[in-house]
Amino acid sequence: MDRAKTAPAEGSIGSDFLQLDVREAPPGGLADWLAGQLRAAVADGRLPVGGRLPASRVLAAELRVSRGVVTEAYQRLIDDGHAAGRGRAGTVVVAAPVLPPAPAPAPPPSKVITPLPGAEVFDAVRAAPARIDLTPGVPDLTAFPRAAWLKAERAVLDDLEPAHFGYGDPRGAPAMRQAVSHWLARNRGIRVDPGEIIVVSGVAQALTLVGEVLRQHGVGTVAVEDPGSLGARQHLHHCGLATPPVPVDDDGLRVADLNAPAVLVTPAHQFPMGVVLGGERRRHLMRWAAEGGIVIEDDYDAEHRYDRAPVPAVRSMLPDVCYTGSVSKLLAPALRVGWLLAPPRFRDDLVAAKRFADLGNAVLAQLVLARLMETGELERQLRVVRARHRRRRDAMIRALATDLPAAVVHGAAAGLHLTVTFEPGVDDVALAAAALAEGVKAQPLSWHRQRPGRPGLVLGYAARTATEIAEGVAILGRVLRAQ
Repeated sequence: MDRAKTAPAEGSIGSDFLQLDVREAPPGGLADWLAGQLRAAVADGRLPVGGRLPASRVLAAELRVSRGVVTEAYQRLIDDGHAAGRGRAGTVVVAAPVLPPAPAPAPPPSKVITPLPGAEVFDAVRAAPARIDLTPGVPDLTAFPRAAWLKAERAVLDDLEPAHFGYGDPRGAPAMRQAVSHWLARNRGIRVDPGEIIVVSGVAQALTLVGEVLRQHGVGTVAVEDPGSLGARQHLHHCGLATPPVPVDDDGLRVADLNAPAVLVTPAHQFPMGVVLGGERRRHLMRWAAEGGIVIEDDYDAEHRYDRAPVPAVRSMLPDVCYTGSVSKLLAPALRVGWLLAPPRFRDDLVAAKRFADLGNAVLAQLVLARLMETGELERQLRVVRARHRRRRDAMIRALATDLPAAVVHGAAAGLHLTVTFEPGVDDVALAAAALAEGVKAQPLSWHRQRPGRPGLVLGYAARTATEIAEGVAILGRVLRAQ
């Protein structure tokens, strides 16, 4: 537009509307300038959602510009979704842009990865930026079966009765508990009545519920594997329970060293060392339980195996076990769906604890997941990701042989992570912090120890490509050599 035809007169101009002054507009850019001013007013709330803009001819007259300038600016707001034309009702603001808050500066890696991690450590690690995330316990999230999930969700919604949208059984939807019962029979050798199953928000909630109930029954101590999951210890500590360490060797938990009323074990794929609880140790554990010991079984990574036959769950041989599992490593941690098998002596109290925790898990996700389990879709998904995870495990083993040749690799036969150990003298916390500064995220093995032991790193491979794995391990090797 020719600016000479639209220039305002000297002195006070036009409307009080947003205190607009067309003299601030660049030559030939009135419509762009006006649209930008209106967007800014929507963003900062001066033009609220539902507010009506002045009629184009009124604003044009007050600003002393052609009506076409105002019409074009309004059309741009309509095109980008800020406003809508409502006929005789005029042009109305319909949406304000969501402006992300300014990101807080990331803490230095030495403040994230510390020798004595607190309860917030995993939140801090997840929030820490990194180009290559080798955090253990994460499956390939790009493989989530979106199409199968949507298909199952549509089928569930088609069949859903209105009553399903109300409050349900705190133990979980009957269809979900039935599906879990069938799944455990097929895949873990566990025969369990659906009435014994409590659907929970992952293993983390199961441990919290069990911890609360054990305290109610006068149990103040739960022995844990060493090395063993820092996260599991934190949940038990939150319940006020002591967690004395019991050593782990190549046959798993050293049951003979147990000196506590209860124990938490990961017998199928011990975290973090990846060993399997041996046959003699299992028999010893069963004898210990028969004498009154309480066994809590976290069936960690049981489905992810590559170079060995499946290992039966302890619960398949010992019914009086608090058994827990989830779909976090099968599908995605964000689903927050798992299960807890409650022994008769604790069942009523565990159901009550779940009821008062949250009244039960969201039902729709349970019904969709149940359908995936019952149609065989979850087994198909497991076969797909197992092959992919195996290739990525192999890529990490090759990279470790090249860039960390002195490291000892543990737990390669199954799972979603490898643990590597180094000779004494390596500071694994400093190594992990330095790696994070270089853009690679890994966990120091010492986080998962209560007793002294060899330093090392716990490295997840399932969620990364072979190229990323090779680059990440190369950086770890370079950082270690620089120590």
